[in-house]
Amino acid sequence: MPAVPGLPSAEELSALPAAELAARLAEAYRLIAELTGQAGRLTALNERLSERVDELERRARRDSSTSSRPPSSDSPYKKRGTGRSLRERGKRRPGKQPGDPGVTMCLVDDPDESFDCPPSACRGCGADLTGEPVTGQRRHQVTDIEPPPEPKVTQYVAQAKECPCCGAVTEGELPPHVRARASIGPEACAQAANLTCGNYIPVHRATVLLCQLAGITVSTGWMAGIRARAAALIDDSGFMDRVRELLKTASAIHADETPARAAGGTRYVHLACTAYLTCMHTGDRSAEAIDAGGVLPGYEGVIVRDGHAGYGHLTSALHAWCGVHLLRDLKGLYEFEPEKQGWASRMAALLTGARDAAAAARLTGQTALDPAVLEDLLTRYRALAAAGLAANFYRRTATARDARRIARRFRTFEDLILRFATRPDLDIFSNNEAGRTIRPVKVQQRGSGGA
Repeated sequence: MPAVPGLPSAEELSALPAAELAARLAEAYRLIAELTGQAGRLTALNERLSERVDELERRARRDSSTSSRPPSSDSPYKKRGTGRSLRERGKRRPGKQPGDPGVTMCLVDDPDESFDCPPSACRGCGADLTGEPVTGQRRHQVTDIEPPPEPKVTQYVAQAKECPCCGAVTEGELPPHVRARASIGPEACAQAANLTCGNYIPVHRATVLLCQLAGITVSTGWMAGIRARAAALIDDSGFMDRVRELLKTASAIHADETPARAAGGTRYVHLACTAYLTCMHTGDRSAEAIDAGGVLPGYEGVIVRDGHAGYGHLTSALHAWCGVHLLRDLKGLYEFEPEKQGWASRMAALLTGARDAAAAARLTGQTALDPAVLEDLLTRYRALAAAGLAANFYRRTATARDARRIARRFRTFEDLILRFATRPDLDIFSNNEAGRTIRPVKVQQRGSGGA
């Protein structure tokens, strides 16, 4: 055994007195214990730092395709589609699909103005063609807008008359919408509400837009008050009560929530909608706030939602977990560790295949998948969930913890996740309907500087 520089050799140690040798051994044991403890601490620190680096790398790689982040949060300088997608490529070609009617503008038979554009000279010899007859023509039309006309001002004169019998003076009644001496009419108010509430345009921009397009002059304060006036009219009309009644009769409802500014603070906008009906209200994120919308309590259809636990108390309805959220989580796992998370890729392929099978069954009017197809789906699904848990059970990285959490989700919430396959008569694989409906709230907030 070679000698270690700085340490006594075996011959030198054997020549030492027993007392000194024992002291040196005790000192050596003490140093060994100290270095062992230090090595253990450094190893633990290295593991924590490695996990932190993995977590930061995963965060840096996340975008709207691998998480629940909105597409607007993606960097405009980062190329999209560079990673391997877990979703099946679309079968439709880009652009207009065969058989679609299209939206090409058509010529009208009675244009407001018409101008003839005859040739002035022959392009061959240059002869004058002014008096020659027309041998052919081709119509072209341009549709444009004109500057706004002067606003229409309607005057209402409240006349008073004195009774010849008793002498009482009686004044005529004005229409209900005529209150102040000078006011904006109902059509302008309706268009203002359409801009701010129907199209989610910020108040100042809506004010400028209405003034430019309608030729009237209104203030930003007046525009800001339109929303409250419109809400009061809707409440008094009973319209939203009818919307809630109709939503309760729907076979499936899409539910979602998002934080937004309301009433001077941060609140949550809660949504319950179908493709044709929408009900929104604000509150916190509790179960009580969800119930305050008056749609989901007692609902007996299918609620399509994300993984928010606040919907768990709605036991009278069946629940369906949004498949798009699941595909994003699986894609995030696979893209970060493709060599260890192959189960995520196979699970995503299984979900998309089952989605297509459910869509095909729905087109043919089937209310259930073929029993053999459904049994094969369940067998493969459970095997992949177990494989994901087993592959990451003994690993202690941050990615492995996420993989175990997602695998347990697939195992625990099998009924919710596969609801689209057990109810193929309903288009409930994704919660995109809710996302499309609630997204303008965020668009308006972002355009208003957070207000």
